[in-house]
Amino acid sequence: MSWIKVKSGVEIDGHLRQLYQRLADSNGQVDNVLQLHSLRPHTLEAHMALYKATMHHSHNSLPVWFLECIGIFVSRLNCCEYCDRHHSAGLQRLIADRDRFQALDQALSKSVPGEPFSVAEQKVFVYVKELTVAPSKVNKRHVEAMQQAGYNDGEILEINQVAGYYAYVNRAVLGLGVNTSGEQLGMSPDNDASIDNWEHQ
Repeated sequence: MSWIKVKSGVEIDGHLRQLYQRLADSNGQVDNVLQLHSLRPHTLEAHMALYKATMHHSHNSLPVWFLECIGIFVSRLNCCEYCDRHHSAGLQRLIADRDRFQALDQALSKSVPGEPFSVAEQKVFVYVKELTVAPSKVNKRHVEAMQQAGYNDGEILEINQVAGYYAYVNRAVLGLGVNTSGEQLGMSPDNDASIDNWEHQ
């Protein structure tokens, strides 16, 4: 599952067991990227708080499907197959129209996604690409382009935070050899009521 030890079986007790119970999907699965934290449960809590805040907080205004697209694009830029596969499966669950999903998926494999993303959405991907592959080259013009495309500053912050979150997870996965062994893809508890108030636990 990874290149470092991950606690399993009788080793999972106390606080870690409680965390796993909260994170398990309807099939009892806890994704390998989350089990990766088993030796330091406090980092699992931090990971989930960041994930919830960036992707599924009720105060976010951008649609979850678009945030997922940002995450997939970042993961493809970083060649993180684990995150790409999981979140592509998650996006497919969110997009009921199979043809639209396939068109989005194909666009996200391009250097900078074009149609079917709107012109405004394409401006986001220009920023996200630069932030991912050459962050020191990001400048005010990238932000102004998104502002001129109609995004307010709160939405731009959401875009920035989602791109940064996926860069973090990609590096955790790639740096410790996490794979999808034993997992059912796209079944993380993204919208499960058990994590609706994660940050308040």
